[in-house]
Parts: sequence; structure tokens; C-alpha cells
Amino acid sequence: QVQPVESGGGLVQAGGSLRLSCAASGRTFSRYVVGWFRQAPGKEREFVAAINYNVGLTYYADSMKDRFSISSDNAKNTVYLQMNSLKPDDTAVYYCAAGRPPYGRTRFPYEYDYWGQGTQVTISS
Repeated sequence: QVQPVESGGGLVQAGGSLRLSCAASGRTFSRYVVGWFRQAPGKEREFVAAINYNVGLTYYADSMKDRFSISSDNAKNTVYLQMNSLKPDDTAVYYCAAGRPPYGRTRFPYEYDYWGQGTQVTISS
């Protein structure tokens, strides 16, 4: 099985940028959809973006597609989430997950089988 491992979180001022990384441990991300989710204190886990690792097809939450970008580096077996123009509301733990969600269901956390431990992103005002 594949084990996602996140990195790249931290403290950034509003308006700044961060790039999160999700590396595959164990097996590769091949044949998986890799998604990014986030969860703020007291809130439900929220879909951010996903990528079909084999074909590069991407999916975004409507509210984030103008500021966030997901990409992959197959040579490094890693998926990235580039986050720009960050806002305090973006503060959350960001999780990477791998799974095989059916078409049209990439935004649902329960469709993903393997989860990383999460990385904290804090945006100061």
C-alpha cells in the first residue's frame, strides 16, 4: 500500500505563498488519485484539490482554484500544492490522501484510502 507523507507547512503572513509536498512512501502514486484536504479547528475536513496521477487531470474546489495549484513530479513520486495569496482563513492542517474515487467523487474524503499525518499551515494577518 502507499503511504502519503506531507511536508512544507509553516507560518506565513497573509498574502504570502507556500508549497506543500506529498511524497509516496512504500508504493508509488501510480493508478491513484492524490488529493489535498484541509481541516481547521472545529470544522469538517474540506476538499482542496486532487490530481489523477497517471494522466495529470486536476480537480479543484471552486473557492480555491484561483489561488491554489496542484501538480506532480512522477520522477520524484511527489505531488505538490502551490498556495498563493494566502489568507488567515486558509489556516488549517493540510492532509494528503491517495485513493481511487469514482468519477465525480474526488471531493469526498471517504473515497480515499490512505492518508498522511498532516502538516500545519498558519497564516497570520
